[in-house]
Amino acid sequence: MKPMLAVLRREFSGYFSTPVAYVFIVVFLFTAGIFTFYLGQFFERGQADLKAFFLFHPWLYLFFLPAIAMRLWAEERKAGTIELLLTLPIPLWAAVLGKFLAAWAFAGIALALTFPLWLTVNWLGNPDNGVILAGYIGSLLMAGAYLAIGSCMSAVTKNQVIAFVLSVLVCFIFTVSGAPMVLSFFQGWAPALIVDTIASFSFLAHFNAITEGVIDIRDLVFFLSLIAVWLYANAVIVDLKKAG
Repeated sequence: MKPMLAVLRREFSGYFSTPVAYVFIVVFLFTAGIFTFYLGQFFERGQADLKAFFLFHPWLYLFFLPAIAMRLWAEERKAGTIELLLTLPIPLWAAVLGKFLAAWAFAGIALALTFPLWLTVNWLGNPDNGVILAGYIGSLLMAGAYLAIGSCMSAVTKNQVIAFVLSVLVCFIFTVSGAPMVLSFFQGWAPALIVDTIASFSFLAHFNAITEGVIDIRDLVFFLSLIAVWLYANAVIVDLKKAG
């Protein structure tokens, strides 16, 4: 655990060593506010809840989180420091997990700084705070899934822009896989089992279920297993690049 924590501290402090992290957080909070109050019509709905806030999280994360993850390995490869990192007495899993957890912690801080919305809805009415807490848990889990995919894509290339584009593409596929327009393409010729399998990979379906206040073990297993699979793929790719 010590090597992993060392990587985590190194990566996490690296986010705040430049103004980029602060700019990212400000832009994220500003954009989340616009989506909640204007597109989500927070006040017009007249409901004491944060559904208008959580509704847009998958689409916000689709662009913001790949922007965080794109530098995790691509920057190391471009700067040539990945060789130094991998020659240190640090297991590969510790490096992969440490980088991922640092990015996830950073995303968690950005999400936690939206707490004024929670204070606002409690001031305006009497919301079900258990449902709101479930929404934050679901949002954090979904953020982890996006970051795991982004970390894996970052290991594929040394170009951060390419890593960003690949991450957005893969994340978009997972986000809309359960949408009717996607499923209708397969329903005409694919067996029902394949259609159901495709639908089961939808981030929207699992996240929306959690934001309703029901934390189903199947939704937790989905996000956690997805994170584990993509981090494993991340480690395999880094190992192959090292061998090459």
